Amino acid sequence: MIIEPRVRGFICTTAHPVGCAGNVRDQIAYVLRQGPAPGCPKRVAVLGCSTGYGLASRIVATFAGGAETIGVSLEREPSASRTGSAGWYNNRAFESEAQRIGRSPLTLEGDAFSDELKKTFIDRVREKFGQLDMLVYSMAAPVRTDPVTGKTYRSAIKPLGAPVEIKTLNTETGEVFETTLAPASEDEGAATVAVMGGDDWKRWIDQLADAGVLAPGFRTLNYTYIGSELTWPIYWKGTLGRAKVDLDRKAEEIRGRIGQDAARVVALKAVVTQASSAIPVVPLYGTVLFKVMKQLGLHEGCIEQIDRLFRTRLGPGVEVDEARRIRLDDWELSHEVQAEVLRRWPLLSTETLGELADLPEYRSQFLRLFGFGIDGIDYSQDVDPRVVPG
Repeated sequence: MIIEPRVRGFICTTAHPVGCAGNVRDQIAYVLRQGPAPGCPKRVAVLGCSTGYGLASRIVATFAGGAETIGVSLEREPSASRTGSAGWYNNRAFESEAQRIGRSPLTLEGDAFSDELKKTFIDRVREKFGQLDMLVYSMAAPVRTDPVTGKTYRSAIKPLGAPVEIKTLNTETGEVFETTLAPASEDEGAATVAVMGGDDWKRWIDQLADAGVLAPGFRTLNYTYIGSELTWPIYWKGTLGRAKVDLDRKAEEIRGRIGQDAARVVALKAVVTQASSAIPVVPLYGTVLFKVMKQLGLHEGCIEQIDRLFRTRLGPGVEVDEARRIRLDDWELSHEVQAEVLRRWPLLSTETLGELADLPEYRSQFLRLFGFGIDGIDYSQDVDPRVVPG
C-alpha cells in the first residue's frame, strides 16, 4: 500500500515503517558522531521507550554508552490494511540496529501501569541482567488504571482556579487566535495527578527494590517540563503543574528509600512530541522558540537533549536546582532566548507568523514522529505495513 500522513488535529493516524526506521537511524547516526560516552550505566530500563525522549534515551544508552536495554511501551500492531503505531515501528527498527552492533535489546509491549507487567518485567530483568543500573521513566499516557483500586483516571490539561485567556495556534491552518480555557474541577485535578504524577514511578521503584533487582549505585530519572511564563497558565500553574509537584514529592520519597542521589526529575526543553502537540499554547510557543533558538545556534531536539544529558549530567556532583531537579532546559530558559521570545509574543498573529515563528519546522518535526518527511525515503513506493526494513 502507499502510506500517506493522515493528520487530525494533533494526531496522525498513520505511520510509515520505512520512514520510522529512517528516523531511528538518523538519531543513531547523530549519537555515533558524538563518540562514546564513558561512564554510562550498562543495564538500562526505559519505560515509554518507543518515541520522543524515551526512544532517544534508549538510543543514547546503547550507541554511546554500550548498554544493554529493556524497554516497555504500549503500541498498536499493524495489519495488512492498516499501519501500526509509530512506536511499534520504532521499537523494531531500534532492535534491528542494536543487534547489528552486538547488543540484544528486549522490548515488552503492554500496560506499564499494571502490576502484571511489572511482575513480567522483573522476571525478565532477572533472566537477562540480574540487576538494573538505571531506570528511565518517560511515560506520557493520558489514562491510567490504578492497580490497587481498579479505578481508571483520565488526565485533563486545564488551568486551575479561574478561566485563562490565552493565545494559541491551529497547526493545520496556521491561524493564530485567542481562546478561553475553562478551569479544571477538583476531580479533574486529582485525576491528572493520578495519571501524570509520581505514584506509578514510585510503585515501579518500590517493586523493583523489593524484588532485589536494583544494583548498587542504581539511579532512576523521570522526565518533566517546566516551561516559561508564557506556558505557565496552562502548564506549570495548571493541572499538569500540580502533577509535576507530586512528581518532585515522589522523587524525594524514592531518594529516602534507595539513596540521596538515586532519583532525579530531569527538566527538559520544549520539543515536538505527540503529547506536547495536544497542549494549548505549547505549539505556538514552540514555533517561536524553535526559530529563536535556531537563530542563536541553541536549538535541540529529543536526541540532542538526551545525548547532552547522558554526557554531562549523570556524573557525580551534578548541579541541581532548589527542588533537586537536573535542568536541561537551561538553554531554552536563558535570558537571551526568553527575552527574544517575549518580545515577539505580543506581535504574533496569523499574518506575522511566518516572520516571527517557524511553523514549517514544527510541522516537519511533527510528521517525522510518524516517519514522514525523512530524507532518502521514496514515499511513492508500495510498502507492506507489517514489515519494518532491516
